[in-house]
This record gives sequence, C-alpha cells and structure tokens, in this order.
Amino acid sequence: MALLLPESGLLFWMLISFGIVVFILTKFGFPVIIKMVESRKTYIDESLLIAKQTYEQMAVVKAQGETIVDNARKEQVKIMNEAAQMRDQLVKDAKEKAGIEAAKLVEEARKQILIEKEDAIRDIRRQVAELSVDIAEKVIRGQLDKKDEQMGMINRLLDEINISKS
Repeated sequence: MALLLPESGLLFWMLISFGIVVFILTKFGFPVIIKMVESRKTYIDESLLIAKQTYEQMAVVKAQGETIVDNARKEQVKIMNEAAQMRDQLVKDAKEKAGIEAAKLVEEARKQILIEKEDAIRDIRRQVAELSVDIAEKVIRGQLDKKDEQMGMINRLLDEINISKS
C-alpha cells in the first residue's frame, strides 16, 4: 500500500509547495490573468457595441441610399418627361415655322408667276402689235399704190378723228 499512500513528509512538502504555488499564482498570476480576461471581455463588449452601432448606421445609410435612389429615379422621370415635352414643342415649332416658310415660298412663287405671266402677256401684246403694224403696213402699201387711194384714206382717217373728238 505504500504505493497508494504517500508518506507524511512527502505529503507535507507537497502541500507547502502547492500552497507556495497557489500563493504566487494568487498574488501575481491570477490578477494579471483576470485583468487580461477583463480587458479582453471589455474589448469584445466594445467591439460588439461598435458592430451594433455600425449595423444601425448601415441600416440608416441604406435607407437614405434607397431614398436618394428613389428621388433620383423620380427626378429622372421628371427630366425625361420635360425633355419629351421640350422635344415635342421644338418639333411643333419647327413644323409651324416650316409651314409658314412654305406658305411664304408658295406666295412668293405665285407672285413671281403672276409677274412673269403679266410680262409674257405684255410681250405677246407687243409682238402682236408689231405684227399687226407690219401686216397693216403691208396691206396698206398694197391698197394704197395709187395716189388718189392714199388721199381718200387720209381724208377718211381725218374724218374719223374729227368725229371721235366731237
């Protein structure tokens, strides 16, 4: 049984050694270990608090971001509608201007055609008058070959002039 029960001297020195180790650990080791565990606990608690605050801030930022994106989409729709209205207005104005210009061009063309028509009519009348005078001259020369026929014609014309003046 000597193997199972140690001797009393050995037991005494083991107890003294154990007490010294416990005393040293209690005096110097445990406070340091407890201090380190406490600082680690404090660090973890602070980290969890910071993480929670960060999560809350991220939720707020996310909500603000969604609000900004929604506002941007609304603004985009508004700008697109304004651009479409502006485009339609520009097209309408351009059509009106083109219609006015076309009407002006048509009116100017009509005036030009009328002027050219009147010029052509005057030219035709002048040519007809010249031809008539040429024809009349040739006819009268043929009829007035004799002097007494010429005198008769002159007298008739003088009589017609006197009658028209009276």
